[in-house]
Amino acid sequence: MRSLKRKHITLLALVVLIAVAPLFFPSAFYYRVGTLMFINGLAVTGLVVLIGYAGQISLGHAGFSGIGAYACALGPLHLGLPPAASLVFGAVLSGGIAWLVGRPILRLKGHYLAVATLGFGILVSMVLTNEAHLTGGPDGMAVEDLGLRAALREIGISVRAPELWYWFSGLVLLAGAWLVLNLQDSPTGRALRSLHDSEIAARTVGVDVARYKLTAFVISAVYASVAGSLLAMMNRFVSPDIAGFLHSIQMVTMTVLGGAGTVLGAVTGASILTALPQVLTVFHDYEHIVLGLIMMLVMIFLREGLVPSLAKLFGRRER
Repeated sequence: MRSLKRKHITLLALVVLIAVAPLFFPSAFYYRVGTLMFINGLAVTGLVVLIGYAGQISLGHAGFSGIGAYACALGPLHLGLPPAASLVFGAVLSGGIAWLVGRPILRLKGHYLAVATLGFGILVSMVLTNEAHLTGGPDGMAVEDLGLRAALREIGISVRAPELWYWFSGLVLLAGAWLVLNLQDSPTGRALRSLHDSEIAARTVGVDVARYKLTAFVISAVYASVAGSLLAMMNRFVSPDIAGFLHSIQMVTMTVLGGAGTVLGAVTGASILTALPQVLTVFHDYEHIVLGLIMMLVMIFLREGLVPSLAKLFGRRER
């Protein structure tokens, strides 16, 4: 009953955020910021399964975002796929690559696993940069329009692109959060959480450790791929930066900052780290210093992440 309540609270909070935030937007620019928050939120929701539930670390998940993004650029161009089908193709391709790559590297633990996933991310970034005849190299390439506006216009609905992407990415985030929240209380979710506490204990009670670690890795890769596809189609452009090392670090930081064990925490972390650089522009040259200082203070005083730590604090006060 408690977990059911927590799931409903998380979904309700996301619905309220998506529905109410536009009331305070003074210009179309803020719709773009909101869209970026939702797309990053979707990527880190997948990392909740890998990091928060299964207790595994990855420093290379931007590589899957890159695969999803370039699938939307290359699919229509070379395979004749519609943009929406290219998104699905990218997710399937990322899941397949995650399954192949994850089988050997998930035998590693701790910092060894982190370095192995980092190597995968760097490898994908280098391929996207060096295969210029296919990917456009460092200059990137154009991405075909998803076609949502044209479809809506045919049924008499006219909406500006920033607003359309805001609502569309918000709905995708809700769907992604709903799936992960349902996974949390399923037998698979309980098996994943048992890995987080102790792989030895989980194996003792009959949990197939290798299979569930691989499952978490594949799920998180698919989420990162879909997020990368949405970002590429919104921008109508993609470059190898989307698969870069810094993007991987940013995704992990978002997850941990808000609270890796909860969907609401991870989405909160993604929202803060997406919006904060816009807010801190008033500090001009010192914005990165202030941003780093805020992140350090949160990790020092709220080690479980913002949402779990604040929830625990208010829970004590109520008692």
